[in-house]
Amino acid sequence: MTMTVNEIFSDVNIWCSHIPQRYVFALMCFLGLFNAYAMRSCLSIAITEMVSNANITVAHNDVCTYDNIALPSNNSINGGNTNSMNTSKDTYNWDQYTQGLILSSFYWGYVLTHLPGGYIAENYGGKHTLGFGILITAIFTILTPAAVYAGNFTALIILRMLMGLGEGITIPATNVLLANWVPPNERSRTASFVYGSLMIGTIFATTVSGWILQYSSIGWPLVFYVMGIPGIIWYIFWLFLCYNSPQVHPFVTEKEMKYLKESMNEHTRVNPPTLPWRQIIVSKPVWAVAIGTIGFGWLNLSMITYLPKYMSGILKFSVENNGYYTSLVYLCMWIGASTTPWLADYLISKRNVSTTMVRKFFSFLALPVSAAFNIAASYAGCNRSLVVGMFVISMGLLGCAYPSIVSNPLDLSPNYAGTIMALSNGMGGLTGIVGFYVIGIITPNQTLSEWTLGFWIMFGVGTFSYLIFLVYGSGEVQYWNDPVFVQNEIDKRHRRRSNKSQNN
Repeated sequence: MTMTVNEIFSDVNIWCSHIPQRYVFALMCFLGLFNAYAMRSCLSIAITEMVSNANITVAHNDVCTYDNIALPSNNSINGGNTNSMNTSKDTYNWDQYTQGLILSSFYWGYVLTHLPGGYIAENYGGKHTLGFGILITAIFTILTPAAVYAGNFTALIILRMLMGLGEGITIPATNVLLANWVPPNERSRTASFVYGSLMIGTIFATTVSGWILQYSSIGWPLVFYVMGIPGIIWYIFWLFLCYNSPQVHPFVTEKEMKYLKESMNEHTRVNPPTLPWRQIIVSKPVWAVAIGTIGFGWLNLSMITYLPKYMSGILKFSVENNGYYTSLVYLCMWIGASTTPWLADYLISKRNVSTTMVRKFFSFLALPVSAAFNIAASYAGCNRSLVVGMFVISMGLLGCAYPSIVSNPLDLSPNYAGTIMALSNGMGGLTGIVGFYVIGIITPNQTLSEWTLGFWIMFGVGTFSYLIFLVYGSGEVQYWNDPVFVQNEIDKRHRRRSNKSQNN
């Protein structure tokens, strides 16, 4: 017997009614950002096999040496064009400066679409904004090998910039959706669960990329195919399973809808008035979280991008072990980001600790303390176990940023969370341009002393951003989040314009 479309829809509705849709939404956001970061970060480990080491001059008294691992000799150094293709079909002689440009080019586009992405998501819905961003990123990831073969590093830089344009809208759109779906008492853990996917995606990318580079006869091009295809599959499911808000979702039960309305009604509106730009721009807490995000971005993006190169260039791990140990470090960051939000919510709801105090405490662990362990890793020298251990602690503490810096835009303004996240995360994304350029410049030979300087710079940026957040940060909803206040401001402007025109 053939079932009608209405009957099928009715059966799906009955089945889905047993599952709280805010959990389905959180899982799909998790998987979406998982794919986004897997696609973004896979180049960081693939480039270790895409690039020849022939153009690196090594200071033999400032590098690590291990048994059965030979240093590249100065006789093998290619004195010709460092951007030309090597004798190996799939290997390129890109110097450290060129690699820095390649790795930073993603963020040239990434920072440009944050504010437009937040505006579009707030005014037209986050569903298609997020979905389109992931889809575009997936398509360009799959096209990466073809771009490299066709246009060398120039084509790769252009393509990575286009990927950044697509992925730049994803975080603001996610924040808009979180503001519409997640009640305040679940915000720290749900936001941290969703954004924790960024680390899981990175773990997946580094581990699987290591396997592919070690065992696949296809080589590094397969990395980009494996990372890109799941993004397209996710997009298909996203279209049918998720919606902009509970009010328009066909599968939300009356019980869940009532709970969400009661818990979110005070500070969240489905259609808030026009953005109060003047109040946002002069808000000290907004600038505090933006500067805090710069510190977090500098540490996080630098480690995500350059840790595989440190494991390869300094510690001399094989490509397979590079994937394993890099993934272990990211896994510890995910553990930190997944466990500390529960503690944050417990302190806020059970111990009556202020949200502001909780955010500032965890930001202390995430920024200066985390960065200090990176410095300790550099002074551990060539002791592989100790170095990896320091990185594990550092990244575990960096996960504390999720119940602090990352969650804070939702505290300040649930109604305009997309714009606040766009401002803060966009400024954090600037570190992907500046930070990668700086590290590429100061580590041309991949020596211990060069990396020690890089880690001290990370510590300085992290400490400065924490101090700003400590002084000016807040965990309270800001007065300009209130639609009544915003509407009154709009009415005042209209009256002033009207009086001015009448006087004229």
